[in-house]
Amino acid sequence: MRQQRRADYTEFASARAGHLYRSACLLTAGDTHLAEDLVQETFGRLYVRWGRVSRAENPAAYAQTVLTRTFLAHRRLRSSRERATDTFPDLPGADGGDAPLRLTLMAALARLPVKDRAVVVLRYWEDRSVEQTADVLNVSSAAVRTRCVRALGRLRELLGEDLHEFSRP
Repeated sequence: MRQQRRADYTEFASARAGHLYRSACLLTAGDTHLAEDLVQETFGRLYVRWGRVSRAENPAAYAQTVLTRTFLAHRRLRSSRERATDTFPDLPGADGGDAPLRLTLMAALARLPVKDRAVVVLRYWEDRSVEQTADVLNVSSAAVRTRCVRALGRLRELLGEDLHEFSRP
């Protein structure tokens, strides 16, 4: 029984790792090291509760909720010595493509307040409903709608007309 539970957990973790990592990268505005730490912490928390999580209706959604709440907790507990930066290191293997667009969007996303960034990632990257996003963030649906309007307005303000130069014909 215990070995089967471990095997189930390992299969789940292998299947969800990439998706959780991409979500964590968006939440952390491209800080890949922090994203890895958040995913590791998420998997640690899931492992401890795997018996209950595996019986949940949607373990993947539960994992995403744990990741988001871990991110928000990290942001609240962040040391005062740490400073955010708006510069990104060179990305290995960037073949051109839409790299300028991705970098522009990531830089704009990084300038959003933490909770606004979480709302944008959950609503538009994860494609969650307002109610699902509210549940993950432990806020009201009205708060999610308000944050969405504010965050998207701020993104439009930050991106301005520059975004059009990256769009393909």
